[in-house]
Amino acid sequence: MSADIRAAVEAVLRQYTDPHLDQDPLSAGCVRAIDVQGDQVSVQLELGYAAAQFKQGWAQMLQLAIENLEGVGSAAVEVNCVIAAHKAQAQVPALANVKNVIAVASGKGGVGKSTTAANLALALAREGARVGILDADIYGPSQGIMFGIAEGTRPQVREQKWFVPLEAHGVQVMSMAFLTDDNTPVVWRGPMVSGALIQLVTQTAWDDLDYLIIDMPPGTGDIHLTLAQKVPVAGAVIVTTPQDLALLDARKGVEMFRKVNIPVLGVVENMAVHICSSCGHAEHLFGEGGGEKLAAQFGVDLLASMPLSMAIRLQADGGKPTTIADPESQIAMLYQQVARMVGARIATGAAKAQGMPNIVIADD
Repeated sequence: MSADIRAAVEAVLRQYTDPHLDQDPLSAGCVRAIDVQGDQVSVQLELGYAAAQFKQGWAQMLQLAIENLEGVGSAAVEVNCVIAAHKAQAQVPALANVKNVIAVASGKGGVGKSTTAANLALALAREGARVGILDADIYGPSQGIMFGIAEGTRPQVREQKWFVPLEAHGVQVMSMAFLTDDNTPVVWRGPMVSGALIQLVTQTAWDDLDYLIIDMPPGTGDIHLTLAQKVPVAGAVIVTTPQDLALLDARKGVEMFRKVNIPVLGVVENMAVHICSSCGHAEHLFGEGGGEKLAAQFGVDLLASMPLSMAIRLQADGGKPTTIADPESQIAMLYQQVARMVGARIATGAAKAQGMPNIVIADD
C-alpha cells in the first residue's frame, strides 16, 4: 500500500513545474525524501537557489495536491534552500568566503545597470541568501549612494591587508568610492584600473557570501577581460534598453562573456514602457520588444522587462532601492523573480558557455 502511495506522490510531483527551474521537482533532483507512514506522507525538497519568498507557497501547493490523493490522510511538505558553490572558468581560483560571483554588465552606460545590480543584490538577500556587492565601476562608482552609505564613510582595515566591507540593508558593500574623495576623479590608465579591481575583489574580507554581485562598468574593455581571467564568475546578467543603439552594444557584451567562457544567465530590459501617471497611457519611448529579441537571438532568458518609472530612480537616489523601499510593489516583485531566476540558472547550469576561442597575435 505504501509503495502505491509513494508512486502516486511521485506522479503528482511530476505534474508541477518549478517556474524557476523549468522542471518538476523530481526531474530537477530536488526531492530528498518521501516518507509514507500509513496514510501520512512527508516530502522533503531542497532547492539549490535562494527562494524564501517562494518556497512556502510552493510547499503549500504541493501539500494540497498530495492530500487530494486517495489513501492520503495528511501530508507535510518541507522546502529548504541550500546554495552551493558552482563551477566558474577553468584554472581561475575560487574566492575566499564567496560561493558564486555574478557579473551585472551592459554594453553602454545609462541603461540602468547599477540600479539593476543593487536591486538584484537586495532581492537575493530578501530571498534568504548572504549577499555582497562590489562596485567595479572605478571611474563612476554609485553603489554607495544607492545603498544610503554616507559620503566619507571608510571601510575598516584588518591586519593591514583586508578591507572590511560596509553593510547596508543586509548586504555587504565595497566600492572604490569608499577609498577616494567624491569630488576627485580617478584618472588612471587601464592597467591601474584592472589592478585596483583585483585588489578590491581579493583583498575584501567578504563574510561567507552565497552570492557576490559585481556591478561592472559599461563597455567590453580591460576591466572585463581582467575579471574573466582573474575572478571566478559563475554567470553574467546583461542589462539593456529596447533602444537599437543599446541593443547593439548589449550584443557585444553577450558575445564577450561567451568568448571568455562565462555563461550569460539572462537579459534584463529596462525602460521597456512608460505609463503616464496622469492618464495611464502606455508608451514605448525607447522601442518595443528589443530585450526579447536579444534573448532569443542568443538563446538565453529574458529575466524581466522593467518599466520606465520615476519611483525606481527616486528610490535608488534616496539610498533605498525599490526592492526594500516598496517591497510589495509590482516592480519589487519583478526584481524578486529576477533574483530567483538568476540563482536557479546558476544552480542548474542551464546557461551554457561557449568554449574559449584561439587568440592569435601576429606582427604586421
